[in-house]
Amino acid sequence: MLDEPLLDDPETLARTDRRGLLRTAAEAGARVRTAARQAAEAGIASLNPEGRPRGILTAGPGTAAAGVADLVTALAGASVPVTRLQSTGVAPAAGALRWALPGWAGSLDLLLVTTADGTEPGLALLAEQAYRRGCTVVAVAPVGTPLQEAVDAAHGLFVPMAKPPHTESDETPDQGPGTLWALLTPLLALLDRVGLVAAPPETLEKVADRLDQTAERCGPAAATYGNPAKTLAAELADTLPLIWTEGAVAAPVGRRFAAVLAEVSGRPALAAELPEALPAHGALLAGDFAAGADPDDFFRDRVDDPEALRARAVLLRDRPADEGGLTAAPAARELALGHDTAISELEPEAGTDLEVLAELIAVTDFTAAYLALASGHN
Repeated sequence: MLDEPLLDDPETLARTDRRGLLRTAAEAGARVRTAARQAAEAGIASLNPEGRPRGILTAGPGTAAAGVADLVTALAGASVPVTRLQSTGVAPAAGALRWALPGWAGSLDLLLVTTADGTEPGLALLAEQAYRRGCTVVAVAPVGTPLQEAVDAAHGLFVPMAKPPHTESDETPDQGPGTLWALLTPLLALLDRVGLVAAPPETLEKVADRLDQTAERCGPAAATYGNPAKTLAAELADTLPLIWTEGAVAAPVGRRFAAVLAEVSGRPALAAELPEALPAHGALLAGDFAAGADPDDFFRDRVDDPEALRARAVLLRDRPADEGGLTAAPAARELALGHDTAISELEPEAGTDLEVLAELIAVTDFTAAYLALASGHN
């Protein structure tokens, strides 16, 4: 059960938030500015590439690195093939994960490595393998880690990962929503230099501004009735979220939202792109997760039973509805309401792709944090 009164009690929320989820979400704009500055200091701003890479490969562990890979694919995939290297192994905590380059990778390709840890032996070995193959290596990770040594030895470019503003020690584990931006921002600056993504310094500053503005709207001090993240968290309580995305930018945000809901708040969710989401999730709206589904005896005493999990559609679009164009949103609403399934909708204010991306990620990050705190998963 969701403790809805907690959502409008900023002081209790702060005491409850032992993982600092809300704080790190609010600091995302600051992380972008710091990461952009450190990327410039590392030499990205002065790069003069001879041309675009033949292909981009990405590697890194965890939800944040997976999100970075998905976002890089969405933003640059139309101009150059992007391949995420899947890890092998069974014990991440013991450093047993390994990554390997595909057989075709060579001197014309760019390897991007992102990690909030930097001590993974498998990533250091990957950097060595890339050097032997002639691949250009760029890594974003904490400074002073074995990965930095490996990238330096491979004559690659290492960018120190921007730490949270409140961090007092480089040894403090970096966790929370801001980690994504600390890893992604230097890569955006790099991809801008090679002509794959439009992310000059002024655009990154706009991204930081949008993150700050969204944090103000979604922060603990903003009441639920005017706070899109608190409202969505309350709507998703005791539901199975079916996240339906529309638009190239919204798609990776939806997948990341599902991953963060599981990691941060311990809640299952499914994400799919429209219009394919409608047949893919249609059976869930008519089965055991339907609004009126109750296969048990009607007369059974349910006083001590947990509330059944019901599907709720979340329509996540990357452009305002008034911008027109072909859309599957009406069909999505019709399908959901036709099965008595409630639907939540989230769309950003107008802006560049990166600004829209920033707003959607910020709202969904705050939503996952509020769900975790108000449901006791802290």
